[in-house]
Amino acid sequence: MADPLTRERSGGPARIEHVALWTDDLDRLAAFYVRFLGATEGPLYRSVRRPFESRFLSFGGGARLELMRLADLGPAAGPAPRVGLAHVAFSLGSRERVDRLTAELRAAGVEVVSGPRTTGDGYYESVVRDPDGNEVELAA
Repeated sequence: MADPLTRERSGGPARIEHVALWTDDLDRLAAFYVRFLGATEGPLYRSVRRPFESRFLSFGGGARLELMRLADLGPAAGPAPRVGLAHVAFSLGSRERVDRLTAELRAAGVEVVSGPRTTGDGYYESVVRDPDGNEVELAA
């Protein structure tokens, strides 16, 4: 049975347009996603109404990540689970690519939280932390 909201829309179910992450260093965080995950950087945007700036990163399939910086942004709550974003997952297409990228990230000093491994729900994945401590899942 279809979701009532989906049935009311003529265009079908909604599609996630992008996910946004706050950061205190746009360049550092963008460089991570460009170097290791092949993102394409969009132009810098500076809000005229609010004191923040952002940059969109584009990935295959139309997925986008918006990195946002606010001058007086406080530190993250730390790596412990908390209400909010749990992780961002990227499909690499094969176990070999997961293995290779995980090894490359480890060699570059990036924290590897887990894996590569097959999870209980059948994913082959590893989890790393980006420069701001966000968990990034690399899946086959």
